[in-house]
Amino acid sequence: MKKFINKTDDFLRESLEGFGKAHSDIIKVNFDPNFVSRKNKTKEGKVSLISGGGSGHEPMHGGFVGHGMLDVACPGFVFSAPSPDQMLAAAEHVDSGAGILFIVKNYSGDIMNFQMGAEMYSQKSDSIVTNDDVAVEDSTFTTGRRGVAATVLVEKIVGSLAEDSGSLEDCKKIGEKVNKNAGTMGVAFTSCTTPEAGKPTFDIGPDEMEFGVGIHGEPGRKREKIQSSKKIVGNILDAILDDLKPENNEKMLLFVNGMGGTPLTELYLVYDDACKILQSKGVEITRSLVGNYCTSLEMQGASITLLKCDEEILKNWDAPVHTAAMRWGM
Repeated sequence: MKKFINKTDDFLRESLEGFGKAHSDIIKVNFDPNFVSRKNKTKEGKVSLISGGGSGHEPMHGGFVGHGMLDVACPGFVFSAPSPDQMLAAAEHVDSGAGILFIVKNYSGDIMNFQMGAEMYSQKSDSIVTNDDVAVEDSTFTTGRRGVAATVLVEKIVGSLAEDSGSLEDCKKIGEKVNKNAGTMGVAFTSCTTPEAGKPTFDIGPDEMEFGVGIHGEPGRKREKIQSSKKIVGNILDAILDDLKPENNEKMLLFVNGMGGTPLTELYLVYDDACKILQSKGVEITRSLVGNYCTSLEMQGASITLLKCDEEILKNWDAPVHTAAMRWGM
């Protein structure tokens, strides 16, 4: 195992300490229990957004804490759900009187612990469960579709509405609309190695790819020999479009996401292939996002997300945001 690491047991704490020091103008890190919150207190009367999940997917979710997105993020150990105590402490820290909205990816551990945390919290709260992965209906640790990269889009769009004094009910409604109108599929060329295991999560040949892989290395639809980018992208887009069934010339946001080990040069090549294919199918790309946002440690690969956009979604996507990992319009 080749990683920048001191002691396995200290890995998460030391990483969080570094994150807090690097972005002390935006966030602060609380320990025991662990959560990342905004540096400045959430304004009174604003719905507070809380998300989280296992570490190893950075910058999701701590990198999205700040103006226009999350109020707090709860990081679990690598690929492990955060605890109910973290959710409770985070909610008590950021509650500003308008309610708490939990944004949860559809994984059994996350669902169970967020539900327990919400039940322990006595004030007004609600939740959104993301399940945008079109690859498989049921996978390891899930019942139904997995929540993956579209969670980033949910956090941005709901975050904008919450910043603009949207109610808890309206924030939940737009979040569910984004989730319903988004589809994602990923492909992996390599596995990843968690510090605790010290060996690859799964075995894959040097000339193979896992089509429809999960962000923890869960199996996808099939394993094939590596193909050209155009063919890989075409297969991914066919699966997403078959799920979303967009109307002709419908406006869409195209999000090409790196899994952690893929260079940006390759991600932009994927974006170009996707644009050409979608244009040939009568899909209008009106917004874009390219980069490493929902990763799987050092896995080489990428995912593509499409989001059908109406004016409400576009308005909140374009609104100012200032976090460690995403910022514009400020």
